[in-house]
Amino acid sequence: VCTIRTRDTSWKTTFARSSSNFDHRPPRAARNYARRVRVAYTLEQCWHAVPGGTAVAALELARAIVAADQVELVGVAGRHRRPPQPGFEPTTRVVRHLPLARPWLYEAWNRLGRPAVERATGPVDVCHSTLAIPAPSAAASVVTVHDIAFVHHPERFTSHGARVMRAGLERCRTADVVVCPSQATADELVAIGFDATRLRVVPWGVRAEPVTPADVARVRAAYALPERFALFVGTLEPRKNLARLAAAAERAGMHLVVAGAPGWGDTPAAGEAQFVGFVPGTDLPALYTAAAVFAYPSLHEGFGMPVAEAMAYGTPVVTSTAAATTEVAGGAAVLADPLDEGALAEALVAALDDAQRLAAAGRQRAAELTWERAAAETVAAYHDAVAHAGARAC
Repeated sequence: VCTIRTRDTSWKTTFARSSSNFDHRPPRAARNYARRVRVAYTLEQCWHAVPGGTAVAALELARAIVAADQVELVGVAGRHRRPPQPGFEPTTRVVRHLPLARPWLYEAWNRLGRPAVERATGPVDVCHSTLAIPAPSAAASVVTVHDIAFVHHPERFTSHGARVMRAGLERCRTADVVVCPSQATADELVAIGFDATRLRVVPWGVRAEPVTPADVARVRAAYALPERFALFVGTLEPRKNLARLAAAAERAGMHLVVAGAPGWGDTPAAGEAQFVGFVPGTDLPALYTAAAVFAYPSLHEGFGMPVAEAMAYGTPVVTSTAAATTEVAGGAAVLADPLDEGALAEALVAALDDAQRLAAAGRQRAAELTWERAAAETVAAYHDAVAHAGARAC
């Protein structure tokens, strides 16, 4: 006889079709669990050449989970000769290392089903793979699928990257719980055959740091910024739609500043935008604050962290009607068709004209997105996964 004790929610989850209000639910109350689970938490993306938003999300979530002190979180990564780039250092108390490093680590996980995380961590109750490339483990499996843009538009990715991510996604189908940062991603997974009862929508959070006029002046000088400009922040890759944004900014008479690490694919030519490269986290708050408008007309997103960050600093936001960023914006941004340069130009002007209202609405919206809430819901997902894995074992 096997008795499984679960939380007081049903495994049968109903997904609201109206996804724009996905995080207007009341905050989950703190729960007292019967026991403290030990979680292996993958952080390999911190060592990627371009860590990107998924690494930021994994680190911020880890920080909040550790602070809540309801589970024992053990970071896991491959073997690396160098530390991560500044700003992407793991936030778990402990990081254990497997004998392989990327790209061999991901290939071994996908093709061979090893090495298991327990080789580095010892026994764990849950393995949380924070990218859609599940780490092999004998424990209950939780995997975060940020988005599946590589399924719909593989041409926007490197061929190797798309192949590895598709192989990983197929393996995600057997996870005990799949965490998604938006309803849009959850809906896409259901559309390709994922079991909806195993999906959990856990929106990312955002933290706003204090910004002084001196901070803004320093950043303006450091990056040679004009008095008025439109800002884009993100990895430079095709789905970010930068060429159309540059054309739209020119039509609107706006100077465009692009901040982000080089990725791959086409980007606007020099002269169409001012590229300032990767901007460290110490400068980003003042950069957002200095911008007259923030533009993020992505063609596909699983969440869109820069939208939440810009709103947190009171910067008027223009974003896409075609991505999960509409959920993040929650009615506090100007939306535009990302394929229509004219519509994007009009949206930039409209955001400037309505800057005061958008700034207030954006701050209010961003205040609803907290890492503390994301941590509580992730810990709940861990316990769901343990219960589901136990039921399978019976």
